Amino acid sequence: MKRSMKRREFLKASLVGAAATGTLAAPAIAQAKDTFNWKMTNMYPAGAPFYTVGPGSPSDFCKRVKEMSGGRLNIHHFAAGELIPPKEGFDAVRSGTIEMNAGNAYYWAGKIFAAQYFTTVPFGLNFQGVNAWMYHAGGLDLWNEVYADYGLVAMPMGNTGVQMTGWFKKPINSVEDFNG
Repeated sequence: MKRSMKRREFLKASLVGAAATGTLAAPAIAQAKDTFNWKMTNMYPAGAPFYTVGPGSPSDFCKRVKEMSGGRLNIHHFAAGELIPPKEGFDAVRSGTIEMNAGNAYYWAGKIFAAQYFTTVPFGLNFQGVNAWMYHAGGLDLWNEVYADYGLVAMPMGNTGVQMTGWFKKPINSVEDFNG
């Protein structure tokens, strides 16, 4: 019993002494003074639920990053057309004009054919399946491998879910229309 009492007294005296001399260490993040201001553009117009505003949206993401970083990282979100044209986010991030872009990866299929597989494809996985693939089966690593040649880093934000239909050149009216 005496031994534990001495330890408590020692710890109490040490903390009081450290606080009195101003040497009590605070977490490094609380001591950091640098702040960073980034720009994020978006493929979707202002006010679009989920795609620009509301829970899980890019605006919500920016707010959460600011809170979690203690105000050190401020990301200003710009809806489609507010800073750059909607479909120029890929090239704007690549050139360093902006730091981030929120857009569905399939919009970049003309630049990187495989990009479309990192958003959704017709008859593809539902949102749980996509998240499982991304975070537990190497999907995110593969996506970053695909983007590496362009100097970009992929970061999933939100999830569009499954495409319930397909992308077809001709109307599909029967099962036979799928032949060929």
